[in-house]
Amino acid sequence: MESLAHSQLTRHDWHARQEAHLNRVAEMADAFVKRRSRGVRHPVHDFLFTYYNFSPAKLKRWLPPLGTWIEIEEQDLIEMPWLAATPMQRSENSCKLDVSAMSGGARGLAQWVASLCTAISQRAPRFRCYGLHEWAMVYRQPREQVRHQGYELRLSPETMARFVESQVLCCSHYDAFRFFAPEAKPLNLLQPMLETREEMEQGACLHANMDLYKWSSKLWPWVGSDLVGDCFALACEGRDLDMRASPYDLSHLGYEPVCIETVEGREQYEMEQRLLAEKAAVLRSKLYSAAVLIAEQPPMLPPGIQ
Repeated sequence: MESLAHSQLTRHDWHARQEAHLNRVAEMADAFVKRRSRGVRHPVHDFLFTYYNFSPAKLKRWLPPLGTWIEIEEQDLIEMPWLAATPMQRSENSCKLDVSAMSGGARGLAQWVASLCTAISQRAPRFRCYGLHEWAMVYRQPREQVRHQGYELRLSPETMARFVESQVLCCSHYDAFRFFAPEAKPLNLLQPMLETREEMEQGACLHANMDLYKWSSKLWPWVGSDLVGDCFALACEGRDLDMRASPYDLSHLGYEPVCIETVEGREQYEMEQRLLAEKAAVLRSKLYSAAVLIAEQPPMLPPGIQ
C-alpha cells in the first residue's frame, strides 16, 4: 500500500505553475542548447548544465511532486506527452507520479540526501571564506593550465598569489577543493574528501547551497519540477556571485567584479553570501521533506508476492 496523503491540483492551478516554471528556466536552458549547437561557450552559465548534468529538456518539463494528482484534458497529453508516459499513472481525467515506478536506488539516494540536509542544517555556518576557491584554482598555475582559457585575469599571477597567501583558505566543499591547484591544497585548513561530505559541508558554503539543485534534480521527477526550478534559480544566483568574485575579468559580459582582494569587496561578498544562505536554508528544508517522503515509500512487490 502507498503511504501518501494525496492532494490534487486543478488544471488551472497546475498550468499556472507550469507557466511560472518555464518563465524561470526556459531562457537559460534554450540559450545553452543554442550555444552548444554553435560550439560556443559561456564561462558562467554553461556550468549549470555541464557540472550538474541535468538536461535542458528535463529542466523545462513540468511534473507534479509525489502524491499530487493533476486534472488533465486530452490536449494536455498532446502538448505534454510525458504526462501519459512512465512514471505517470492515469485515472480518468487525472494523473500523478506512479510510486510503483520508483527504483530502490531513488529511495536510497533520498535517504542520503535527507541525511545530508540534516547535517548541514544542524551545523553552524562558516562565513568569510570570500569565494577564494576560484583563486586557489589558479594559484601559481601557468597560463595554459588556467581553467577558463580565453578570459583575462584581473591581476597579475604574482599579485594573485600574494593575495591568496595573505588569506585563510577554509574551503569545506569537496567538489570545489578537488580543483584547487596542487600548490594551493596544502594551504587549505580543511582537506575535504568525498567520504567526508556529510561531516564537512555547511550552510554558508556557496557550492553546498548551489548543490541543492544537483540533489533535487537527481531526485526528479519524484520531488516535482517546482522545487527543482527553485533550486535552479538559487544555483544561478550562486554561480553569478561565484564568478563575479573570481579572479577573472568578465566585465565585458556584464559581470561587475566583487573585488575580494579589497576589504570592501570581501564585505560585499559576505553580505551576498548570507542572503543566498538564507534562501538556501528554506529550500534545504523543502528538499529534506521531499526526500523523506521518497525514502519512506515501501518497495513495490512483484505481482503475486505478498
